[in-house]
Amino acid sequence: MENNKHKITPENIVTFPAESLILQEGEVNLDMYKILKGYVELYTGYGTDRESIIGIIGPGACFGEFGLLLEKPAIYTAIASTDVYSIRVTSGLIGDFIQENHSSVLQIMKNMANTMLIMQRQILDLSEEISTLTNGKSQRVERKDLIRNYSMTRGVGLKRTVHYNEDQS
Repeated sequence: MENNKHKITPENIVTFPAESLILQEGEVNLDMYKILKGYVELYTGYGTDRESIIGIIGPGACFGEFGLLLEKPAIYTAIASTDVYSIRVTSGLIGDFIQENHSSVLQIMKNMANTMLIMQRQILDLSEEISTLTNGKSQRVERKDLIRNYSMTRGVGLKRTVHYNEDQS
């Protein structure tokens, strides 16, 4: 028996006017989007002095996969650079989306891998900044505390973070 309840239909096509906020870093959004027309800018630290653009994506690209796949807060902010027409993929549609969009699955994987590389570069930059702030001292625990505090204030949940106290050697 076929269930049409979760098929991708015209009702799943959503539009975003240019300059509109689509995803907000640190907020949970359980939808993923595949761009049909238009361009989306992806940022970390959007609207802050730490704002960094991590990419501009266009037709065929997907974004918001972290929320859909992991049910975790967005790791970036997505802003419509132009008017955007996209397919909204929900948890109920993901199976059909994968079956109907095999090439998109590979693109999603590449996007996630690229995002991880960008985040790795940002972590290295942050580590260098922390080293500068600590005058290059090898204070591992202090650095971990600074990184943990930075990450938590940036909306990145660190549930498995090991907490150190100053009494440990």
